[in-house]
Parts: sequence; structure tokens; C-alpha cells
Amino acid sequence: MQVLPTSLSHHRVRGDDVESVVRGRVVFAPAKAMWLAGMASAALIGGAVTVSWAAVAIFIASTGCVLLLGHSLGSHRKLIHDSFQCPKWLEYVLVWLGVQVGLSGPIGLLRQHELRDYAQRLSTCHDYLRHGRGFWRDGWWQLCCDLQLESPPSTTIEPRIANDRFYRFLEVTWRAQQLAPALLLFAWGGWAFVFWGTCARVTAGVVGHWLIGYFAHNEGAMHYEVRGAAVQGRNIRFTSLLTMGESWHNNHHAYPGSARLGLFPGEWDPGWWVLVLLHKAGLVWKIRLPAELIERPEVQAIDSIARAGVQPRPALAVDGGFRSLLHTCLRARSVVALGGAFMEGPAANVSEAVIRGLIGRGVAFHRNPGAGRLTLRIGNKHLSGLPALCVSLCAGNLVRRTIGLLLAPFASSFEGARSRLRIS
Repeated sequence: MQVLPTSLSHHRVRGDDVESVVRGRVVFAPAKAMWLAGMASAALIGGAVTVSWAAVAIFIASTGCVLLLGHSLGSHRKLIHDSFQCPKWLEYVLVWLGVQVGLSGPIGLLRQHELRDYAQRLSTCHDYLRHGRGFWRDGWWQLCCDLQLESPPSTTIEPRIANDRFYRFLEVTWRAQQLAPALLLFAWGGWAFVFWGTCARVTAGVVGHWLIGYFAHNEGAMHYEVRGAAVQGRNIRFTSLLTMGESWHNNHHAYPGSARLGLFPGEWDPGWWVLVLLHKAGLVWKIRLPAELIERPEVQAIDSIARAGVQPRPALAVDGGFRSLLHTCLRARSVVALGGAFMEGPAANVSEAVIRGLIGRGVAFHRNPGAGRLTLRIGNKHLSGLPALCVSLCAGNLVRRTIGLLLAPFASSFEGARSRLRIS
């Protein structure tokens, strides 16, 4: 019988031996498959028929919102790992947004995560639990099937979650929770907004969750190795913004209780950026970081970056570029209303018509082939690149303002990195 790592002594899942997470069979799950098939069909057919710039913008904004605030912060960093504290009302909002991803109810998602986490820390486990088969087979398993273990280990969820009436309500109504947003979207923009803001969003969330899970356990860089584990987490750098920081999965395997997933310079983690802002607003406290977690002897640094240790670094430069950009974004409409704001750029990679359609009528655009970058001029001041695009969007309607504000942290961080690397 395998000696379990001491770090599992306080785990929610308990098993008698390794075989409890090995012996089992994968079976087709009709409800799971029909849920995804229905959403995907509506997204593909309905989305193709009703496509518009506004509908695509709704898709981008709603998907970004539920992935960032819901899945990353609400479901994962708060509900599952309790890596920060916040008011109960805010926790409920974040977890409800997590349900909007369309994966499962909050308690069901917690159980799935804990079983995988427990199994992956053992010396071996079923291929279903570690994404251990080929790409297409794993996709079929994860998206359309369930694992039935012969003698599954027991899972104990603390009363604050298991007995919470709101979470229990969400658990039995998680699919129906899509109805309220869908009705609002229908009232706002008709079927186009429903197909793109609900069906396409759920499809992207469910399929994207599997894709990141597959690659984050099979391909990618590693700072750490968890000795004796059935599978290692991998860091998928190029998806860090798309996944709101969740793709720093090797870091997460090493420090699962850390609220920050991008641990080293250059590892962008939008979820962490938002936590810092919430902390500064007094809405988040007791944020757990690697230095505050119980040491796990089985976690070994395997590259020079990790061997140097997780170094303290500024969480987010909110006092400089980002705060200034956010302030400008919030004032964009009033500034533009006074006149004197226009944008120019080369329009080399996209047409002038596309740029005009993107920013709307709030800001005038002039094509200048000699311009090096997209530039927004407001009086005697100017912004370039992504920050210019953010402010221009915030001068438009509600949809554009939402997208502009969501892009602002990414734009500020990108410009900071661009400046440090001296990219022309």
C-alpha cells in the first residue's frame, strides 16, 4: 500500500489505497452530452445567422466576465481553495458568475476538482482523472462522459459550503441559471444576443475548460516537479490572458492554495490583478500566497527561476499607468463630448472601416499610413497602442465601454512590458 503524502492529510478526499482512483470505467453521460450539444448547435447555427459586431462584442464581454470573475476568482480561487476572504455577498456574486460558465453546480464542480486533485497527487490514477489518453479520446471522455469508480474515495465538504442554502439552490438549478441572463439579453438585443451571449459563451467556456485541462497536463513548461505524482501540471504561457491566469498550472500544482497563479515576472495573471484592486478597495483580505502555505516536501524546484524562490514583487502597478488609464477610461465620454479627441493610425493590418466599426462614432478616426502606432489625441495629451483603443471604446455605448474597461488591465500591463523590452 502506498504511503500517502503528508499534504493529503487535510484533503477533502480520503481513500484507503491508490486503487480507489484507478479501478473504474468511463460511461456515456447523456445529460452532459446533450447540454453541450444543444448549446454548441445553437451557437453555431443561430450565431451564424445572427452575427453582428454587437453580438460578438457581447460574447467577448460576457465570456471574459464569467471566466475572470466567475470561474477564476469565484469557483476556483475562492470556493475551492479559499485563498482569499471577502464579504459573503461578493462571494455569492462571484460563485454565481462561476455557474454561468456552464460546467456544473458549485458543489458538483468542487467535488470534481477535489477528486482530480487527490488522484493526481498519488503515484497513479485513472487516465480520465489525469487527461492521460490522446487528444480526441480525452475530449470525448471529458465533454460527454463520466467516470464511475468501483470503490470511490470519500469526499467531505465543509458545512459552510455543503449546508449553504444558496449553493445548494445553485447546485440543483445550475442549468436554469442561464435563463435570467438569456432573457435580459433577448430584451436588449434579440436572439442574436442570446445565441452569442449565452449559447456561444457556454460552449466556449465548457470546451475551453477541457482544452486547457488537457494541455496543462500534457504540454508546456515546468518550474516545479511534484515527486511521486501521477501527472505534472504545465504552464501554458500564451493562454495566460485568455484563461485569466489559470494556465499557470504548474505553479498551481506546486502551490494550490495560492491566490496568485502567475508567480514570476512576466507571468500575466488577470485574476490576481483584479484581486489586488479588490483588496485596495477593501473588498478582499487575508490573501494567501506561497510563503504562507504549508511546505510540501514532494514539491521540488527544477529550474533556476524556481530555485531562486518566489520573490516578492509589486502585485500591480495601480499607482502609475493603470490607475491613470482607468481614470481616463471612466472620463472618456465626458472628455470626448467636449471635443478635441481624435484617433489616427496606419490601419495596416485591418481596414479603416473595421477600426471605425470597432470604436463607433464616439471618436473620429483618421488613417495615417506614416503613423507608427494607433494614437489617440485628447487636447495636448496622447495615448498609443492598446490604451488608446481602450479609451476610444469607453467613449462609445455600454457594450464598447464594458469591453474597454475589461481590456484596460491587459493594455496597461502590455504597454509596461513593451516599454521594459523597448519594443518599437
